[in-house]
Amino acid sequence: MANQQQFRSCYHNWMTQQKLDLDELQQGLNNFPNDVEYLRLIINKALSHFESYHTARAQLAKHDGPSFLAPTWGSTFENSSLGIGGCRPSLIIRLVYVLCGSQLNAHLAEFLNGVTRGNLGEIRSSQLKSIDALHAKTIKEEDKLTAIFASVQEKIADEPLALLAYNSSKVGESSQDEAVDKAMHSHAHDMYKILVEADKLRLDILKLMIDILTPLQAVELLVASKKLHVSLHEWSKKRDIQMGITQLLNAETPSSSGGRPPTEP
Repeated sequence: MANQQQFRSCYHNWMTQQKLDLDELQQGLNNFPNDVEYLRLIINKALSHFESYHTARAQLAKHDGPSFLAPTWGSTFENSSLGIGGCRPSLIIRLVYVLCGSQLNAHLAEFLNGVTRGNLGEIRSSQLKSIDALHAKTIKEEDKLTAIFASVQEKIADEPLALLAYNSSKVGESSQDEAVDKAMHSHAHDMYKILVEADKLRLDILKLMIDILTPLQAVELLVASKKLHVSLHEWSKKRDIQMGITQLLNAETPSSSGGRPPTEP
């Protein structure tokens, strides 16, 4: 049976892979900025690792979808930033806008003198039009998922859980344990399905954005997104230590599907 230890390992393995991918992407950006074939190779490798991570956690989430929407293995700051188990898909587009503006300002004098770098600061008007269209599409898809997720959350107040709780003689207990377990299992499965859909949207939007960008620009974007993810992870862990809540995060926490996970070494 899947348990919190497996869930935690899946996440930490992904963070390790993120760092490895970041190193390779950074080296490609610094050493082979004009080697289009090599840049495409490392882009495809990074995307393949992203897909593998989504596949692995989708398999685990079948056993306990809620654990991936409120992960015990993440820091409090990271968890507060999650949008249905991960970053909002539109974040990747906002990152392009930020990098484009920052790089254009940093190299404006060179650009006006005809010096080109081919980076995100030099996005063409046709690319920008496609990015704006993708942004609008992404927001619509996000809104759809958010609405579905809200409806799943609201089902807590519907039958049978609401009435089972109301009619119980003692809070937190029920004479209909089988009905409670069935209802919670159904709710957890709904959470799992929305997580899979959200992950699919995240990957789809990233791929569509990479198709719009040149290989060099795509590598720059992947470097920036992975730096942001890894840095936020490390900063958040430090913040939890400063806030004195690290012991709470590392404490044993049973998964919502039942079963006590083994103690971490």
